[in-house]
Amino acid sequence: MIERLRVLVPAGFAMTMASVPLFPGFITLTAVAFPGVSVVPLPIALAVLAAMGLLGIYAVVMLIALPREAQPLTRPILIWWLAGCVATALGFDPRDGAIFLGVLGLGILWHISVMRMYAWRHAARAIWWSYAISGVVACVLAIGMALTHIPAAQYTIQHGRAVGTFVLPGELAGYLLFFVPIAYALARVARIGALRLLGWIGAIVGVCAMALTFSRTGWVGLATVFAAFVLFNARSRRRGLVVGGAIVLAALVLVIALFNEHHNPSENYTRISIWQAALGSFERFPLTGVGLFGFSHIYPALRLPDGDATAFHAHSMYFTFLVEGGIVGLAAFAWMLASFAREFRHRLTHADPPARFFATAIAAGLTGALVQGLIDTVSVVIFGLLLPMLALALVAARAGTGDA
Repeated sequence: MIERLRVLVPAGFAMTMASVPLFPGFITLTAVAFPGVSVVPLPIALAVLAAMGLLGIYAVVMLIALPREAQPLTRPILIWWLAGCVATALGFDPRDGAIFLGVLGLGILWHISVMRMYAWRHAARAIWWSYAISGVVACVLAIGMALTHIPAAQYTIQHGRAVGTFVLPGELAGYLLFFVPIAYALARVARIGALRLLGWIGAIVGVCAMALTFSRTGWVGLATVFAAFVLFNARSRRRGLVVGGAIVLAALVLVIALFNEHHNPSENYTRISIWQAALGSFERFPLTGVGLFGFSHIYPALRLPDGDATAFHAHSMYFTFLVEGGIVGLAAFAWMLASFAREFRHRLTHADPPARFFATAIAAGLTGALVQGLIDTVSVVIFGLLLPMLALALVAARAGTGDA
């Protein structure tokens, strides 16, 4: 029985990786008033969520059938998820919070499955082919929609910035922080020639799409990706720091020079008032926070007179975790990242050059996402990319691109 089920593993990975650009459409399943336009119809969002649920059941069956195997991040990840469950149960929006806790739970299964099955026949090939193809399609769609002004509502609301299927420009930027370095690494070290070519295409259209997002946090995040990648692979740490620092500095100059490009200037300082409201919320609910999606409910009562009327999140991934998950949630998240850093560093010491190159590209994407998270909260990163990318970085440090 287990051997028959094993045959479906590559298809399951392919379907999951290819669906990531559609994940932001899940926001339409909630009652949150998000400041954007989703081009993913509600039936498709429901179908994708249902498909992910079925794949989750399949993953559970497979993992139960396999011999038990200790994994370095399972415990901190589960503690983080359980902290979110407690916070949401006690919070202001248990319904919407439960939807995304379910999505995050599927991400946990995805993480564990990658750790266990990446080395299986055709598994890595399915992961990287589907990720590269869907990423290229997502970038081309985003670029085309921005250049043609279609749909007009999305183009108008986002001031002409590239969005595609991601609802918000920052969501597309968060996705690209992973896609661009991985596409470049595939172009350099993938075993299959056609995949290397696809990697070059992906890296080029990914950078173009990032430019058209006009996301200031995305641009700085991508510069951090390049800087981290240089530092990870530099022969001299000093040289890596100099080159990496120059890249980040150049990005900051660019952001300052184009600060209001395709942005409403009145939005420049809204984050400050939102952060102050977030601190006010934390003072009232320090231990377990207000629950997932609870901040948008308490914000109107805490906002400053000159602040936005509504706030979807705390405009910082770390503030959001602190406000919605309390000290417990943020501490669990920090434990998870520290556990990853320790295990990743250990695995890199035994990695061959191609595997190290590929693994550090994924880790550079994680670094960029964490930097973007300082002043933005990107749902597709938190609920769709973070956990599987932690796993992919670890397995790539040993197996590289696998059979891809």
